Amino acid sequence: MNKLCKYGTHRVLSPLKALPQGADILDNTMICQDNEILIDVKTLNIDSASFTQIKNVSNGNIEAMSEMILSIVSMRGKMQNPVTGSGGMLLGTVKEIGSSLKKDLKIGDEIASLVSLSLTPLKIHKILQIHPEKDQVDIIGEAILFETGIYAKIPSDLPSHLVLSALDVAGAPAQVNRLVKKGQSVLILGASGKSGLLCAYQARKNTGEKGNVIGVIYDESQLEELQRLDVCHQIIIGDARNPMEIYEKVLQVNQNELVDITINVVNIPNTEMTSILPTKNTGIVYFFSMATSFTKAALGAEGIASEATMIIGNGYTENHAELTLNLLRESPTLYDIFMKRYGKEE
Repeated sequence: MNKLCKYGTHRVLSPLKALPQGADILDNTMICQDNEILIDVKTLNIDSASFTQIKNVSNGNIEAMSEMILSIVSMRGKMQNPVTGSGGMLLGTVKEIGSSLKKDLKIGDEIASLVSLSLTPLKIHKILQIHPEKDQVDIIGEAILFETGIYAKIPSDLPSHLVLSALDVAGAPAQVNRLVKKGQSVLILGASGKSGLLCAYQARKNTGEKGNVIGVIYDESQLEELQRLDVCHQIIIGDARNPMEIYEKVLQVNQNELVDITINVVNIPNTEMTSILPTKNTGIVYFFSMATSFTKAALGAEGIASEATMIIGNGYTENHAELTLNLLRESPTLYDIFMKRYGKEE
């Protein structure tokens, strides 16, 4: 193995000059080096865009999905979907801590990784169960967390699988908290999804009653829970792949004006222009979706002469884990919805 590096380059097998996320293949030998943490993995929370792609290619067949996941990890040494490029995160317990690390951790601590599976050396010994409704996979496996890899200890007051689901998208509501100001109009594409609910809740907190939070959902089956949460001033049912449809509907519910900020948290491709078109030239478009084509976004914005500021969704924002978990703590309705969808008997 190469000289130990805090960023994990010593685990890169191909190409040798890459960082772990950009590498094609990582060394997933589960021997804990001096600057690493070895984790016994219980559950993978696969990125929504990746999980959706795997499910669609497999026609929803659980056995085929399992084979595809095992094949990816076997070939790459990590769970990085070759189509979407995205990973996810994991839940597990600390098995070993490298001798040179000074971390607030001990053997047996239950943690969730806050860095992507697309850069995390992973070995799956066995897939126990796939949960299509949660984007989660229960496994027997091991993983390596690098010296710079961030994590969250599972708090005692929240169920671990609920925490895993929320922390998978913690960067989104934390970034919404930074971007959205009082009285603004905010468009959320994918408002009924996991990150969408959290973003809508945070946006409503920030905008207040004089703002206008507009949620876009795909069909009526997603309406009840979003209405129950009562954070969107307006809800649009429409196809986020149809930019003119959403553009016209946004104008109808926003006093014939474009919005200040658009948050894209969908898990399907071809929604770039649906994000940019309804947004003011002086506005902000936040692409948290890993299904986003940034080429389409950049060239599409140019094509309609939009100079809206476009931000790439970063899964890390300072204090994002605590902020997101606190949303679940302060809203019984949000907590109940997440428990219904993502909770699991401990």
